[in-house]
Amino acid sequence: MPPRALPSIRPEMLSHTMPEQKSPAHNLVLLIIAQALLFTNNVTLIAINGLAGLSLAGNKALATLPIACWVISTALMAMPASLHMRRAGRRAGFMFGTTFGLVGCALCSLAIYLHAFWLLCAGTFVFGGYNAYAQYYRFAAADVAPPQWKSKAISWVMAGGIVGGILGPETSKLTRGLFEIDFLGAYLVLGGVLLVALAVQSALRIPPQSDAETSGEARPLGEIARQPAFLVAVVGAAVGYGMMNLLMTATPLAMGFCGHPYADAAFVIEWHVIGMFAPSFFTGNLIRRFGALQVMFCGALLQAACASIALSGSTVNHFWMALVLLGVGWNFLYIGGTTLLTETYRPAEKARVQGLNDLLVAGTTGVTSLASGVLLDRAGWETLNWLALPVIGVVLVIIAWRGLGMRRRLPAV
Repeated sequence: MPPRALPSIRPEMLSHTMPEQKSPAHNLVLLIIAQALLFTNNVTLIAINGLAGLSLAGNKALATLPIACWVISTALMAMPASLHMRRAGRRAGFMFGTTFGLVGCALCSLAIYLHAFWLLCAGTFVFGGYNAYAQYYRFAAADVAPPQWKSKAISWVMAGGIVGGILGPETSKLTRGLFEIDFLGAYLVLGGVLLVALAVQSALRIPPQSDAETSGEARPLGEIARQPAFLVAVVGAAVGYGMMNLLMTATPLAMGFCGHPYADAAFVIEWHVIGMFAPSFFTGNLIRRFGALQVMFCGALLQAACASIALSGSTVNHFWMALVLLGVGWNFLYIGGTTLLTETYRPAEKARVQGLNDLLVAGTTGVTSLASGVLLDRAGWETLNWLALPVIGVVLVIIAWRGLGMRRRLPAV
């Protein structure tokens, strides 16, 4: 995020400094930059992994398996990453997670050089460790912000992804053919992005955990998970992310099947990611004004609109409009769900609850990543969208149920 974002950080936030710690503004700006670098990597991987898999896989139904390996790894590492950062701290955890990205990047580059599909899957699996740690940037933002600015801090950090939405597709277009071997340059350049991320993470000064976080009273995880607010937060974020991933992962392949060139697919993915993160500049304000549930409900409606538009045609404009709405819907569901989740746990429960949430979200996304290529190959783009509609409908019902049953504020935890 460019330095001009600093004026939007209110003076109230600057007064909450701690001894030997930087101000919340310092940490938030670094987290925004780190998020931008994360999604430069992620969007590039999304743009090229399916196509690289298609070029290497003997069975074309396995084309999206490299993406699925990346997401499944994120799911498996989500809880260990959260518990590790509880012991080692956010900064050390983020830097440790980035080393997974560097190793994964090297393996993917070697796989492309050797034309080895299963090595590519192994590389993307290792790469997922970086994503598992870095997805906690949004929770780190909530840690450093005063309580009244929590939703806005989460939104600001998520807004950093818009840079990745622009740089990722452009990077993939410029570096895909950098060498004689297709895609090799793209994977190698990602290694440089990861080194910059390490430098940014090293400058973070996240406050240490409080006594309440390290030794406070904690309830069993099952008791926490039975809270209606927890259920809505997790289901909304998991299904929103899963449906977004199901359709987004298939889009470059579907556009290729429809005869659209790669440049058009990269353009659509670029606008999709802009749709994912541009609303972050005001999502926090919407949540503060209308509440997380209302924002999440609108997000689910937008994802349903995406599937409806995708079913109405297969021109570049249809793909573009559908994917933009898909991104905005994801933003409302994910940020709304994250904000709602922070109201369901006590300080000592934070690491376990955040880890469980991201495990379930990433696990759902992993399933949809794997299913995306198989369903596209066997059933087609239209069927993919028809399958998404009833799942999104379930989310709408769950959010509405919680909204009707919550006429008062959430009880304190």
